[in-house]
Amino acid sequence: MGGGLRYIGVAERRARLGLRHRLAGAARAAGPVEVAESLVALHGTDPATVYLAVGARLAEPSRTVVVTERALYEDRALVRMHGMRHTVFVFPTELTAVVHASTGLAVAARERATLVKHMATAGAPDAAWLAEVEKSTLAALARRGPATAAELAEDEPRLRERFVYGAGKSYEGVHTVSTRLLRVLGVEGKVVRGRPLGSWTSSQFRWEVAPDHPELDVSGAQAELLRRWLAVCGPATEADLKWWTGWKVTEVRRALAAIGARAVSLDEGTGYVVDGDVGPVAGPTEPWAALLPALDPTAMGWQRREWYLAPELWPSLFDRSGNVGPTVWWDGRVVGGWAQRPDGEIVWRLLDSEGVGRDAETAIAAEAGRLRGWVGATRVTPRFRTPLERELSA
Repeated sequence: MGGGLRYIGVAERRARLGLRHRLAGAARAAGPVEVAESLVALHGTDPATVYLAVGARLAEPSRTVVVTERALYEDRALVRMHGMRHTVFVFPTELTAVVHASTGLAVAARERATLVKHMATAGAPDAAWLAEVEKSTLAALARRGPATAAELAEDEPRLRERFVYGAGKSYEGVHTVSTRLLRVLGVEGKVVRGRPLGSWTSSQFRWEVAPDHPELDVSGAQAELLRRWLAVCGPATEADLKWWTGWKVTEVRRALAAIGARAVSLDEGTGYVVDGDVGPVAGPTEPWAALLPALDPTAMGWQRREWYLAPELWPSLFDRSGNVGPTVWWDGRVVGGWAQRPDGEIVWRLLDSEGVGRDAETAIAAEAGRLRGWVGATRVTPRFRTPLERELSA
């Protein structure tokens, strides 16, 4: 297949996934930083996803919450910030400069222009006024340390200003300057989300001044980000890369050339791996089971997912916007979904039982027990509800 290119089939792709995504038993990690470094990024839109994704990959998950909070808020080894596709992720701190230059700058310019346009349309103050508020807000944050938007508005009352967005449209709404401005500052890499106001499942955060990082060349940063991701998720197609990064196809091709990526043949066409990764990869010594959370970076890692997720499972496991819910995995493929009931019980259902025998069901049940063990009394409801998750959790 592939005109002389080495063919990498489904079985090998699943083997790579199990090992490199820290899901096979022997490949599990010692701590959250190791997990984040292995995956490049953890989805952070839903705060609970970060902890659940880490816990699923730790050799010993009992202290998942404690060690992850320490990495995020004490050691600052992990940072929650905007990244690819204008989405909030958790990255290793060392990657913040790469993410900012490779994906943040272009998105930030659009975000600021959009905010100024919306304010002008609503008859709100202009860009010069916004710049004054921004400067004052950043100064207040530097003085206070971690703070909520309401606390910052005590120092800079103009943050409470409101304006109507989409007047006369079906999506009309009233926005505060604080909500939109802090979002823009986050995309621009000037502020990051800090410790939540509530538990580890809370979506209300304090804001902090972003850690200092060098300003990198955009092309070089894009090459580095793509190299790191392809080392973990390769082989991947050009379409996968464009989707995951949110870049233009010309940027993807330039980055592939810059890192000397090697072409291989996949069932869906030409794929790419990093240089030196063309050869066969031995799979895990034992089959593995995993319960991954909604928006997990493995389940959401590729645009084309048929090699690990059968299309007939999509209606049950995804919402209408394409967000994946909690998934059950067996040896490299999605075989069902799971949820947590009000009493804390972890329940799951097989949707694809092909090749899933008694040993597999025993292993999946053990993973459910492992998850229940460290989550404890905490109740976790995904931010984006999916049909199967709703049904199972009822």
